[in-house]
Amino acid sequence: MDATPKIIGGVKHNRRTPAIHGPTNPMVTPLLTDLYQFTMAYAYWKAGKHNDRAVFDLYFRKNPFGGEYTVFAGLEECIRFIANFKLSKDEIAFIRECLSPTCEDGFYDYLGGIDCSDVEVYAIAEGSVVFPKVPLMRIEGPVAVVQLLETPFVNLINFASLVTTNAARHRFVAGKNKLLLEFGLRRAQGPDGGIGASRYCYMGGFDATSNCAAGKLFGIPLRGTHSHAFVSSFTGPDEITEKSLQSHDGSRLCKDFVHLTQMWLGKLKRLSSSEGVFGETNQSELAAFVSYALAFPNNFLALVDTYDVMRSGVPNFCAVALALSDMGYKAKGIRLDSGDLAYLSCEARKFFQTIEKEFQVPGFGKTGITASNDLNEETLDALNKQGHEVDSFGIGTNLVTCFSQPALGCVFKLVEINNQPRIKLSEDVSKVSIPCKKRSFRLYGKEGYALVDIMLGENEPPPKEGQRILCRHPFNESKRAYVVPQRVEDLMKCYWPGSADKEREELPTLKHIREHCMKQLEQMRNDHMRRLNPTPYKVSVSAKLYEFIHFLWLNEAPVGELQ
Repeated sequence: MDATPKIIGGVKHNRRTPAIHGPTNPMVTPLLTDLYQFTMAYAYWKAGKHNDRAVFDLYFRKNPFGGEYTVFAGLEECIRFIANFKLSKDEIAFIRECLSPTCEDGFYDYLGGIDCSDVEVYAIAEGSVVFPKVPLMRIEGPVAVVQLLETPFVNLINFASLVTTNAARHRFVAGKNKLLLEFGLRRAQGPDGGIGASRYCYMGGFDATSNCAAGKLFGIPLRGTHSHAFVSSFTGPDEITEKSLQSHDGSRLCKDFVHLTQMWLGKLKRLSSSEGVFGETNQSELAAFVSYALAFPNNFLALVDTYDVMRSGVPNFCAVALALSDMGYKAKGIRLDSGDLAYLSCEARKFFQTIEKEFQVPGFGKTGITASNDLNEETLDALNKQGHEVDSFGIGTNLVTCFSQPALGCVFKLVEINNQPRIKLSEDVSKVSIPCKKRSFRLYGKEGYALVDIMLGENEPPPKEGQRILCRHPFNESKRAYVVPQRVEDLMKCYWPGSADKEREELPTLKHIREHCMKQLEQMRNDHMRRLNPTPYKVSVSAKLYEFIHFLWLNEAPVGELQ
């Protein structure tokens, strides 16, 4: 077999090297687009313009959630899409049915032959912190083909970046040392929303998901125990027929684990009698906890709020946990899903610490406490201010649905065609596009934090460390500053060279993207990241690009006439 390496896009690929797989979601096909992309493609073809070399920028205009940063996500799915872009005969037949019967047959022959071999994609690395107006992706190629990529690209980037940003914001408020669990599948917007949310929440800093499908697809760690239904399905300890438990080291057998648990519950009652913590606990709840512990002695974590947290749930849990300890196991902890989470977590922690002290059980005072119950950024912030003892948070609805903002608002704008820069004007200055093919750089200061992003024309010399450069606001002439960068980062890399002889960036694993995201967030100043009244991050253009923007603006804007 010929194993000669082939050079594709400047990178050596062996024939045994697997091709880039198609999109994760099989619904992402060339038909996942708006009809007007095909009507424009026909009009381009009819006018003989379909092969004009176009450059489009994909960017957004405003950071989400009232914040001052966004995390870029969805790039891998875009590359998977174009790497496998090809219209099937059935898809072309469907397009023929949708367009006017006056459309010529030659156009459908043209559709059958197109792919993305003449397209080039440059992008910021997935998982990077990004800002408005700076292109996330630059797509170059035949105008008709690139136009067909617009809707799927915007679709693949919009939600991915939004939910990754939402996850990063939750991580920032919760703090680095808390375990964050994504529990949103059941409330997500359909299967695709659930799968995507799990993937991008992990990218944005969450530690695990409850979503088994996402765990299988992306290798995300899974977490989950039991629900209130499991607890309330038991009526008492008599239901437990198999009561034996082998010790952790296999040296002993407890023939009646239920009895061992009840012995410990009696000791806890005597311990707590002077403090008035609890009297008789709910025995059906105890039965549920014992049953779950017998099934998962190494991973016993109990939901303790089915009946009463401090009068039943926590004492029952502790009795089972202490019985497990006798057999060489260590219980994972409790989950609180209702009530005053700050108060209950503190009371539970005190109880755990008392047990450790009174019964000499090392580490029991640090037993894990997980909280859930419609948590969001605001409730996490409130818990921090109140003081709490929660170790991990299970967050669902508000996280995966991006409840506080439903869309990011990415746009896809033509900035150059046949080497001629183009601009989109508007009475709303925020909607004016920045023309021409550009390069983007991030300038860092002495303390290692990012200071400003700057866009330059493609042929301008890049900024250099230690050399002063003038950074200008794209549209406000009075906003400008000199910057002497201590470090310069070139943001745009080639991720799809098409048939061009250029090296391309390999697509990193989800774990590596997550690590990159965490590193990026650490390089941002806290005042840019804070939840309330964050400091806006500066996005600028070079002096030369500033002058060109305003020259082209005046050149393209019609001159009014007063009579």
